[in-house]
Amino acid sequence: MPHKVNPIRFENSEANIKMGNGICAVLSDELPRSRMQRDLSDSSLQRNIGLAFGYSVQAIEQTIGGLKKVAVNTEKISSDLDSKWEVLAEPIQTVLRKYGIPDAYNQLKELTRGKNISKEAIQEFIKSLDEISDEDKATLLVLTPSNYTGLAAEIVENAL
Repeated sequence: MPHKVNPIRFENSEANIKMGNGICAVLSDELPRSRMQRDLSDSSLQRNIGLAFGYSVQAIEQTIGGLKKVAVNTEKISSDLDSKWEVLAEPIQTVLRKYGIPDAYNQLKELTRGKNISKEAIQEFIKSLDEISDEDKATLLVLTPSNYTGLAAEIVENAL
């Protein structure tokens, strides 16, 4: 396909890391065991330690080279995200559960499943929620697909 750009660096990187990992697997399986007091196969195996590292270094260099060629299309990502208002089903469901609403999941499933949901549809749904406070409604109404991150920042912070 002439229009396709092959990810050759990533494919080569994948092959090299598989080779390096394969050699390391053999070494880790065989070197700890000695069949005889003067097992000479160990020295032959040990000569391949450098080869395993060589494959690994080559894989890393190819990955870095491939990443240098990658360009992020932020406009496309933003456009895609801004058209997916169903992303906000998660914070809405969380608020509904906060209030102990037993069918929160089903309400949102009916609203969003298999549909392309608009901003207006999500906001109308939020406004129709009589069970939640005006403060929580206001919080939900200012959310957009691009500014809702849930607990992502907290999860990353705790992982560090």
